Amino acid sequence: MTRTYLPSAFATDKVEAMVKLLGLDPLDAEQWDFLQSESTQDLQAAPGSGKTTLIGLKLTLMADAWTSPTRGVCVLSHTNTAKNEIADRVGLLAAGRSLLRYPHFIGTIQSFVHTFLGLPAVRARGVEVRSVDDAAFEAAALRLLQRPEYSTLRSFVAHHQHESTDIVTRATFTYRDGELAVTGATRDLPFGAQSPSGKQLADLKRNLARRGIFRFQDMYAIAQEYLVRHPGIAAAVTTRFPFVLLDETQDTSAAQHELLDLVFASSSTVVQRVGDTNQGIYSDAASVGGPASLFPLPGAPELQVSRRFGPQIAAVASRLAVRRPQEVRGAGPDGQVAVLLFDETTVSDVVPTFERMAAVTVPEDVLVRRPPRVLGARQSPKTSPVYPQSISCYLPGYTSTSRPTAHRTLIDAARAASGQWRLGPDSHEAATELWNAVRASVSAPTGDGLPALGRLERSAATTGGRVRILLRELLVNADEFDAAGWRMASEQLAVQLKLLNGCQLRHSAMEFITCAAAGTTVGPAPAAVAAVPAARAVPGTIQSAKGETHAATLILECLGKTGRKFDVTEALRMIAEGSDPLRELKSVQAAVQLVFVGATRPTHLLVLAAHRDRSKKYADAMTSAGWDIRDLTEH
Repeated sequence: MTRTYLPSAFATDKVEAMVKLLGLDPLDAEQWDFLQSESTQDLQAAPGSGKTTLIGLKLTLMADAWTSPTRGVCVLSHTNTAKNEIADRVGLLAAGRSLLRYPHFIGTIQSFVHTFLGLPAVRARGVEVRSVDDAAFEAAALRLLQRPEYSTLRSFVAHHQHESTDIVTRATFTYRDGELAVTGATRDLPFGAQSPSGKQLADLKRNLARRGIFRFQDMYAIAQEYLVRHPGIAAAVTTRFPFVLLDETQDTSAAQHELLDLVFASSSTVVQRVGDTNQGIYSDAASVGGPASLFPLPGAPELQVSRRFGPQIAAVASRLAVRRPQEVRGAGPDGQVAVLLFDETTVSDVVPTFERMAAVTVPEDVLVRRPPRVLGARQSPKTSPVYPQSISCYLPGYTSTSRPTAHRTLIDAARAASGQWRLGPDSHEAATELWNAVRASVSAPTGDGLPALGRLERSAATTGGRVRILLRELLVNADEFDAAGWRMASEQLAVQLKLLNGCQLRHSAMEFITCAAAGTTVGPAPAAVAAVPAARAVPGTIQSAKGETHAATLILECLGKTGRKFDVTEALRMIAEGSDPLRELKSVQAAVQLVFVGATRPTHLLVLAAHRDRSKKYADAMTSAGWDIRDLTEH
């Protein structure tokens, strides 16, 4: 890589000084190796191994030594959540905050493609982009379908109910044989391209494209065509970015891999990819394509030591690694693993029992900082008669949210962050936790939402500065608010958020609850813990909790995608029988992979809930492993 930063960027004394300044744990040998690596490489990182902290440290050191005013660092991730976490990390110090502006770029792969490839390609054709959004495309496509010139296509859709309207609403551009072809989003179309319906679908899709209306996935095909037809574009991008760091690589889709390879694989740009292949839970994520797309590449270094949890939970994680053998070594708190066995009459006791177990097992200050979570692979039941299928089978009143957080209301989040802040008044982590809860509690007029905490201005004369002042007041006074005081504080915050970028603080987030109400629960308590106040847990999907850390986590058994396997039972069977995860059926691997992600969230307590009739036979093996087995039907 052409030198664009000082050779001393990763000198030992500078690294040690930065580690001390940020209050981080000393680095182990594997972390040192990655931190000081200046060549293209992959890094396989176990859950809780400090991956994001290490990335933030490396980027901050690099930013502090950066010398080029026109060439920058490019940091890409799969989700906005991961991108925001990195931005928060580098925003801790002034040196790192330089990465938040030109010539650097921190964003999702989607936003990178939009900014540097897809949108320029569309505009080069003289098209004004109105929207790149699946929902907006669906609405526009259905309206256009009603026009007379699409009568044959409309008739086909009407007479093929099993296809529904997805044929039209999910029509996508794919780059094939040197041109943009119209295909289905995930499967081939049910008619030929030259059939009357095929021609009308292609015309409808291109009609919307001329109007500037696209699906997210369209941008990858458009970008690919742009790169092939204009080879100089890739050269310009690689000149701008001599160093690329790709986070959460395991969730990158085949199309994204292919496009990134097309830009960077043959260039001198250093590309470092970080992730955990055993957490690749999205259906479109696949290690397919050219050799450069495989992750991790053979011989890639690993971070095996998890500081999130101890040996008990680490042993579970190691047994459930279904994509790649992985020995996770737990160096965190001594934790406990438990199983709750239930039947149809005791299923409603599962969550209350877990909440009481968390209150008994986990130190109170830890519960305040990282409230317990209840996770499942499915939100709602399907038509299958088998039971239980989803989170709602355990919690009949459960309703999903599009942006779940670890708190039901903002006052909950403020109290939790305040408890963490009191342990150290300069704790950036507490402020970040509270700000992220605020970001998850707003409705945004655009897809951008609120910026990362590090991007807020600091001057009290600015809106960002006033928001920072309000956040500090919440951290200081969270436990002192009464209903009137909280209403005033949350209304002031709502006003500033509206001024900041038009975001509306949702009324549900502004709800006030007393501290006593936060500990209430329902359901009978076992005699041994009946007098112990419960720690209220927040339910959500495993997918939504990816990347989170909890004091205690409950994994609810749910029906797998095929409708024939139950995820937790399959995980217990694999552990009890000592089976090879790589030899399991693909459907079992997919189900257990989700359990792996959920099971690696907690620091102190992991609880798995399974139907007694299916999993009782594994109880002896679990007991021998030191697990706490509780049969709710016997209480």
